[in-house]
Amino acid sequence: MIECREIVDTVKQEAALGDKTVSADTPNIVLDKDGKVCDVCTDMQAEFAKNPGGLPAKRAGLIIAGCIGGAGLAITTICVPFVLPALRAVCLPYVPATTTQLANVSKALRGRSTNHPTLVDIGSGDGRIVIQAAKGGFAAHGVELNRWLVYFSRWSAWRGGVRGQATFARQDLWKSDMSKFNNVVIFGVEQMMNQLESKLEKELVEGSVVVACRFKFPTWKPVEEIGVGVDTVWRYQR
Repeated sequence: MIECREIVDTVKQEAALGDKTVSADTPNIVLDKDGKVCDVCTDMQAEFAKNPGGLPAKRAGLIIAGCIGGAGLAITTICVPFVLPALRAVCLPYVPATTTQLANVSKALRGRSTNHPTLVDIGSGDGRIVIQAAKGGFAAHGVELNRWLVYFSRWSAWRGGVRGQATFARQDLWKSDMSKFNNVVIFGVEQMMNQLESKLEKELVEGSVVVACRFKFPTWKPVEEIGVGVDTVWRYQR
């Protein structure tokens, strides 16, 4: 006597043991508990014999699943450094400088590339400010938290032929010593300018120049303003 539910287990056991006696063409006759032929149970047994389930995954499926998982992990690894700044108390996101902003920074630094000048770009992003300064005669350094942007900047410096004059480090700007530099460039955000002003006030040597882009410092008075709108830069003399 075989109940309907037991059919599934019976057919799976037969499939696992390699029993070929169960066939859709010659289904076993299944009786119900009263000894009568159960047509439904017989049909179920025949159907399960065709497709007992539990078959191992195909190799192609495993390869595809592995590729999808690997691609997801790679995308996550690349994207996380770009997302993490948003979780910090002061978010300094990567926003590429425009061509006009680069030109205005260069104007603000004119006359500063003599007597072994040093320059640091705080939040150096893709490294274009640092590389531009290095080509102009500065010993230029970029401070950036995003490791992928640091790698890209180093590659760009090598490609631009200024690898020795343009250096980059993955560092937190608040833990970086600015006293080594007599020129500072910052593409900041409004929320950080007050704290950064205090830091630079303490660390910069007399005669240093600070170029602020996009946002001014709250109490310092700029000696020069170049450009308009989002391309405006302010030059400060310490």
